[in-house]
Amino acid sequence: MRKVAVVGAGMTPFAEHFALGMKDLLPMAYADAAHSVDKGIEKSDIEAAWFGAMGTTDGFPSGVLADSLGIPDIPVTRIENSCATGNDAIRNALYGIASGAFEVALVMGADKIRETASKAMLWEWESASRDMAWDYPLGVVSPAGFALHVNRYLHESPATREHMAMIAVKNHRQGANNPKARLQFEITIEQALEAPTVVTPFGLYDCAPQSDGAAALILASEDAVDRYTDRPVWVRGVGLGLDSVMHQHKIDMTAFPATTRAAKRAFRMAGMTPADVDVAEIHDYFTGIELISYEDLGFADRFEGYKLLETGETSVGGSLPVNPSGGLKSKGHPPGATGVAQCVELFDQLRGTAINQVENARVGLAHNIGGPSAVSAVTILEGP
Repeated sequence: MRKVAVVGAGMTPFAEHFALGMKDLLPMAYADAAHSVDKGIEKSDIEAAWFGAMGTTDGFPSGVLADSLGIPDIPVTRIENSCATGNDAIRNALYGIASGAFEVALVMGADKIRETASKAMLWEWESASRDMAWDYPLGVVSPAGFALHVNRYLHESPATREHMAMIAVKNHRQGANNPKARLQFEITIEQALEAPTVVTPFGLYDCAPQSDGAAALILASEDAVDRYTDRPVWVRGVGLGLDSVMHQHKIDMTAFPATTRAAKRAFRMAGMTPADVDVAEIHDYFTGIELISYEDLGFADRFEGYKLLETGETSVGGSLPVNPSGGLKSKGHPPGATGVAQCVELFDQLRGTAINQVENARVGLAHNIGGPSAVSAVTILEGP
């Protein structure tokens, strides 16, 4: 397969965009990405698009993208894979270019859920991505489903709610100066621990805010990359992993096998190991997910992820900064856009232009998990 690079990346702020629809957000994100292309790009250069979206109140997603960007002459493929949607869209676009079918492609992710009609759609997503025999009828929607995992993890490991609070504090601190993050303020350990309970063991500050937003990446083949930049960010590895949907079928509730499977595939494709990663954007829809994912991604031994927090390794300035953007926890979580936005952050990190720049960052990893824990996607990027 041919090598594939990211040559442009951009996104909208993640927020409550009550006055803006998908037809507004998509052109905003594309314009931001096109502006970042060093040598410029025309829409006529784009030969195909992949659109990650859980759904839209504006109409048929692929048609909305083609219409709002004025690109009806190219194929647009809609990807939906729960919260792993964004990174899965990147995976599909990579194969389209690497195979030789296209030279330049657009990857976009977007969702709009902070309005009445979309809140109803959110519950439709919940029912569509959970087991309908047991989980959903019993109320095991996203917070409850992940709470089952994290409760068991806290029971079997030395980790505590204080370690989860440390993740919340870290990600709020790192997102406080991100102009595109929804929650631009810091919190304390005490605030995190004393916040109202959402579902045990999650307090309010353990949960990411559902948000509206869009993100875009422009990908090019190794044969075309020089037309657009002398500083490409290469897509070195991608992986998708699956696991049982029904919680009663999961062998071990203290880990996410989907993440382990996705990571192994991505690292094998990249010819790398977890030790090669300099910066990561990890799915922290709930703080406990980030903690467990340290281990599933290979950054820590089993039940020892908490040690990375105690030594400050996952903060900016540590050996493996995690979520320097603020993560989902601070930045927000429009499901279709999240994985693409993670790679927007890594694009900036690996080119040395990020808000919370990680010194000498060369390799970045993006990770999502969803469904609620039945699918995971991992993308590994390498800087110029």
